[in-house]
Amino acid sequence: MEKITFCIPSKDNLRYLKTCIPSIREYAWRKDHNIIVFVDSDNDGTVEWLDEVKEEYNIQYYVNPRLGYELYGIGRAYDYCIEKSTTDIFMIFHADMMLGRDADLKAFNHLKPKTVVCSTRVEPPLHPNNGEKILEDFGIWPEEFQELEFDNYVNQCLSETKVTEGIFAPWMMYKDEFLALGGHDPIMHSCREDSDVFNRMHLDGFKFIQPWNSLVYHLTGRGAGSFDGDPERHKKWQADMNKSTLEFIRKWGQNVNHTPLMKPIVYPVYNKSVIINNTNPQLETILEPWFNYGKGRRGDIIVEIDGTTFNQQDFQHIQQLSAIIQDSGEIGTFDLGNLKITINALNTHEKNLIICKQ
Repeated sequence: MEKITFCIPSKDNLRYLKTCIPSIREYAWRKDHNIIVFVDSDNDGTVEWLDEVKEEYNIQYYVNPRLGYELYGIGRAYDYCIEKSTTDIFMIFHADMMLGRDADLKAFNHLKPKTVVCSTRVEPPLHPNNGEKILEDFGIWPEEFQELEFDNYVNQCLSETKVTEGIFAPWMMYKDEFLALGGHDPIMHSCREDSDVFNRMHLDGFKFIQPWNSLVYHLTGRGAGSFDGDPERHKKWQADMNKSTLEFIRKWGQNVNHTPLMKPIVYPVYNKSVIINNTNPQLETILEPWFNYGKGRRGDIIVEIDGTTFNQQDFQHIQQLSAIIQDSGEIGTFDLGNLKITINALNTHEKNLIICKQ
């Protein structure tokens, strides 16, 4: 296989990197892959450790130039690593993942132009499974990772021929194709950056491939903080997720949508505006992200609301409006619950979002 670059952002992730990086060197089919780490935050001695082991593990690492003052965010951190890479192919990798034996080769075997190949996650049974991953417990913290047991399990799966269509980290693709998309959208900053770029890849005609003989062990969001068993990290992650989700909705006119196997579902993006009668500040705050034409501007889709009758079902209709219009919308005016909806045009703009113009 060709040499690739593993790109790993780190935000106070020393305890995870100590297990993650050795797993790449031990279990990758090709032993000379490049590894680039971007240190976005260091309150745990990450830089000191990377400096100690950089020769042993052949690591390049870069440090946020405003370390301690301002975060790059995971999307920009990934892009920094990708830009610094010198191989034609890179692989996005999380600090709280351990590479399974030959996972690099098994993924590479499916790689070709206009494809994104992701390995299959093996996770402890802490979160629901819709069929997109494997639930097996080989430890929930890096210090208790059952390395030999996981390797034995992986060896039993190397002959698996199952391939599905979905996308989640770790994922592999050609560097030039990624850069042509403009990289991750920095507006998403620390969360939803993956869902945004997956939407854009999908619209640009990329095929998503997930082979089930390319395995990684994933500690279910320890590195980022989505795991609620780490309260301090989780509180910060939740705030970042809420902020980024609103930015995602503002951009795409919908929340994140995908199939159970994690293939993106992208609905049309319409120019939508809202007229609120009998309004109040709380209602305006709730509705703001869902309309991309502000006060005084009339979009192709106009939704009229009476604040005195607006209810939860009406809000659900607004959240699903892009899908509703795609399915049955036509020029004219109609009522949907307590909403009055006027469709002046059915122009869509989602393909304008493919290239990130930073």
